[in-house]
Amino acid sequence: MKKIGFIDYYLDEWHANEYPAMIREQSGGRYEVCYAYGHIDSPIGGITNKEWAKKHGVELLDSIEEVIEKSDVLVVLSPDNPEMHEELTDLPLKSGKLTYVDKTFAPDREAAKRIFANADANGTACYSTSALRFASELDTIDKAKIQKIYSEGPGTYEMYSIHQIEPIIKLMGCRVKRVMGLGDLSHPSLIIEFEDGRYAQLYQGEELDFCITVVDGENKASKYPIESDFFGAFIANMLAFFDTGEIPVPHEQTVDVISVRETGIKALKTPYRWLDV
Repeated sequence: MKKIGFIDYYLDEWHANEYPAMIREQSGGRYEVCYAYGHIDSPIGGITNKEWAKKHGVELLDSIEEVIEKSDVLVVLSPDNPEMHEELTDLPLKSGKLTYVDKTFAPDREAAKRIFANADANGTACYSTSALRFASELDTIDKAKIQKIYSEGPGTYEMYSIHQIEPIIKLMGCRVKRVMGLGDLSHPSLIIEFEDGRYAQLYQGEELDFCITVVDGENKASKYPIESDFFGAFIANMLAFFDTGEIPVPHEQTVDVISVRETGIKALKTPYRWLDV
């Protein structure tokens, strides 16, 4: 059995609560979350780190250094606080141990580049992704025929836009040129122009489910509601990374995803204007 160490801002959050059982089931017991570190106790009314560790049967350690030392592979969480990732990943990415960094990878492009530079300078293989990247519906789409993408999904822009931006970047397979903000705070929307002239548009609303519509060169639209077990597929991908050390998501794409998200925040404050990415 290989031992996984969790490093989190605070441990009582959805990903830290759900991943241990998912990992155990997907790996057939080959991997187990054994150690954890939480920088603070939950600031939003959850249980303490000590209570979380007891609940999940995980050994709570006093420092990131201890987690690195005792673990075979590392998972840096803090999914709701990407501004903490540069601090929380600093030592793990100097360790040389395989490291997964949870979404949202970084608050902005420059922080994303610094985090990857730290990993590269120390020979540490790492990656980050939205679980939506591994929705099986995306694998049925012929990327060569895509001319436009329309994406819908729930949640607030800062927290959940990553789950629409990442599949769009994956499907388009092209660098982004610029972004325009539309809509309002309750229903934010972005138009994304790619360097090859193609476009994508994302739209958010609490009442929406994840869905992607692809338009081909003949203006034929195909709709793909996301109904697959994308979280299960994501956990399987993480475990494959821990098995092989092969990075499944190019760092360049992750930086582009964060760049679009960052520019989108600015674009929504100044709608109907193109902002270069």
